[in-house]
Amino acid sequence: MPKYSLLGGCSRRLTTTHRIALAGAGTLSAAALALAAVPGGGHTTTAEPASAGRQVAYGSERLHGVKGGVTGVTGVTGVTGVKGSVTDQMADVGVKLEAIEARKKAAAEAARKAAAAKKAAAEAAARKRAAAQKAAAEAAAKKRAEAARRAGQAANRSAQRPRMRTVAAQSYANNLDGWIRHALDIMKERRIPGSYHGLYRNIMRESSGNPRAINNWDINAINGVPSKGLLQVIPPTFAAYHVPGTSWDIYDPVANITAAANYAAHRYGSIDNVYSAY
Repeated sequence: MPKYSLLGGCSRRLTTTHRIALAGAGTLSAAALALAAVPGGGHTTTAEPASAGRQVAYGSERLHGVKGGVTGVTGVTGVTGVKGSVTDQMADVGVKLEAIEARKKAAAEAARKAAAAKKAAAEAAARKRAAAQKAAAEAAAKKRAEAARRAGQAANRSAQRPRMRTVAAQSYANNLDGWIRHALDIMKERRIPGSYHGLYRNIMRESSGNPRAINNWDINAINGVPSKGLLQVIPPTFAAYHVPGTSWDIYDPVANITAAANYAAHRYGSIDNVYSAY
């Protein structure tokens, strides 16, 4: 039995090639017919009957030729090239997709980091503002407390120290007029009644305005307590009606006048009511 059947083997081989090849199927069929028409030596033969053995051999030779032609046309060059091109394109597309995806991931990561940095900066700024506000509030509270403390200290000092009345220093002439005016200011402060005219009138009658005058001849002198000074006051009366803040010297003009006016106020109502020895 022959190794290959012309129709069966060729048909199976051509069908497999046709499935693989994407282009050139018509060209392969034409080449197969040409090889079937031309013998292996390249000579054209007439259509004469051949024996079965020769047909088998010839068929085998033709089959080998067809196989070689088909292989040369399709097997190595066409299909391999198409597959390689498609594979390369798919690889390029995959690389591009991976690059795009990587860029997307990088952009997303950069955006995330930027958002995190912005949030951190905002939080730091908020903490800084809060700290500044707290420090300002504490400083204001401390300042108010210090002001209150100082005010309290000032109030305590004011309460502890009596308020003194400021009095302008008054100067008086060292003469009868000055002595009377000085005595009148003291009498006014001590609420002792009397006038300039009443004092002057009695002084002129008793001593003629001499602060060192002394009576050594009346009954008081006989009793050992002579009258002395501008208004001729005996020592016991001077001591009893002495006005605080004046001198204890009975010959001091102001002290003598105020003590006599104080005695007259108690006995006569005022020095103005005295017109003779009193």
